Amino acid sequence: MPVERKKILLRLDPAVYDALARWAGDELRSVNAQLEFLLRKALADAGRLPDNAGRMRPRGRPPKSGSEQDSTERTD
Repeated sequence: MPVERKKILLRLDPAVYDALARWAGDELRSVNAQLEFLLRKALADAGRLPDNAGRMRPRGRPPKSGSEQDSTERTD
């Protein structure tokens, strides 16, 4: 079973948020995923990322379930 994610409230300067949102879009991530990516990188660089920290989801949209097929896929 997946581990429940922690929820936090974060207050940011609007200009900082806008810059973060643009960066996240460039990286094909949500703002939330971009923040987690940056925090994990900073923790790893400082040697403080816990060994038991779970992995991040890959960038982009999650894959479709096996029962759904993309309309552009051929079924020959």
